[in-house]
Amino acid sequence: MHRTVISPAVDWDHPLDPRPGPQRDHVRAYVATDGVDGHIWHGVPTLLLTTVGRRSGRAVRTPLIYARDEDRYLAAASGYGSAAHPHWYRNLLARPEVRLQVGARVLRATGRPATPVERETYWPALTGRWPVFEDDQDRTVREIPLVLFDPLLLP
Repeated sequence: MHRTVISPAVDWDHPLDPRPGPQRDHVRAYVATDGVDGHIWHGVPTLLLTTVGRRSGRAVRTPLIYARDEDRYLAAASGYGSAAHPHWYRNLLARPEVRLQVGARVLRATGRPATPVERETYWPALTGRWPVFEDDQDRTVREIPLVLFDPLLLP
């Protein structure tokens, strides 16, 4: 007999924010102003990604620089060039359903790593927007994943 484990519903409306510091300040200003303060950060557009913690099951929010291809959003899992993938990326691999806040708009979406061809196609769009991603790639031996987020249509 198989035992079915039902995970509790995710509280998307009350995510955990980054630890105290500039990222948390960015997230809180973004949310408080519907992106008026925070969508454009250091001259580049940012979104707020909410993933589900792969261990905790709690919603966790992270600011990310992004680019777009029509309705698709693109982001780099750079983690500042660290040796390990960022937590949000590992969460996404475990559970691809996410929420994106882009300005005042909140979207349900699915995220996935780009294929090698997609990465080759889209990587220049991200590094053109934020050249620091190239520096991050040079600092690490891992290939920085490029992630594609596709909004879901609501029923």
